[in-house]
Amino acid sequence: MSDSDLIKLYSGRILELAADIPHLGRLASPQASVRKRSPLCGSSVTVDLQMAEGKVVAFAQDVKACALGQAAAAVLGGAVLGRTAPELAMARDALKAMLKENGPVPAAPFDGFEVLLPARDYKNRHASILLAVEAAAEAAAAAQASKTA
Repeated sequence: MSDSDLIKLYSGRILELAADIPHLGRLASPQASVRKRSPLCGSSVTVDLQMAEGKVVAFAQDVKACALGQAAAAVLGGAVLGRTAPELAMARDALKAMLKENGPVPAAPFDGFEVLLPARDYKNRHASILLAVEAAAEAAAAAQASKTA
């Protein structure tokens, strides 16, 4: 990766997002908790959430990732409250398609993932970018399943 490629990839907006991640930390008593780790780079994200009436009502995330993973966690953190498990699964799938298949930017309220479009060309960064939304989708599904079990 050349210096100019790195500069393009780590834009000012990505660094701003990485510096201001909403809902950092852990919940005292989460309904569901999921930890995801990228074996390639070692980034990890742990998501805690609580749901009520099928929607996320409390959310926290412990993010130990590169700036791209942090930026993705920031976008997720800004949109996660009030979302359903199917909405989080759709956001995960749309982000994955945007990165890996040149798909469109995820629909609102997850359209902030657009900032990560330059990362499409850097496949080794995709896993880190996907960690937070994968963990949130899995935690929401687990919380829903525990309600119906």
